[in-house]
Amino acid sequence: MLYSSTRDADAALSADWCWPHFSVRELACRCGGRFCAGEYWHDPEFLDAMEGLRRDVGAPLIVNSGHRCPQWNAAVGGAPLSRHKQIAVDIALAGHDRFSLRDLASKHGFYGQGLARTFIHLDRRERPATW
Repeated sequence: MLYSSTRDADAALSADWCWPHFSVRELACRCGGRFCAGEYWHDPEFLDAMEGLRRDVGAPLIVNSGHRCPQWNAAVGGAPLSRHKQIAVDIALAGHDRFSLRDLASKHGFYGQGLARTFIHLDRRERPATW
């Protein structure tokens, strides 16, 4: 479900929020108000998988990028069909073994995986894709 702002999402989800290691704010669009008011795409199954990954990693997962509004996605050079326009994350690799993190992510249904120098992209597409 798409919320038009972090404020709307926080108000709607605060009583039911059950993912202690992640927040609406860190998963919402980071365009800083240039294009939206912090759009947030809520997907409980995605968040359950993120919590499971965090539990198995046993260390914080720093989200560099979560949902992106279409304009922000274009501004940062995102692919036109980027999964970030719904829900995907780029997780900082600092402090993590990239290959262990990738393997654990697969265990939790993150079948879209892109390894970069400083981060790993994760999404939950149906068919595996790696880059």
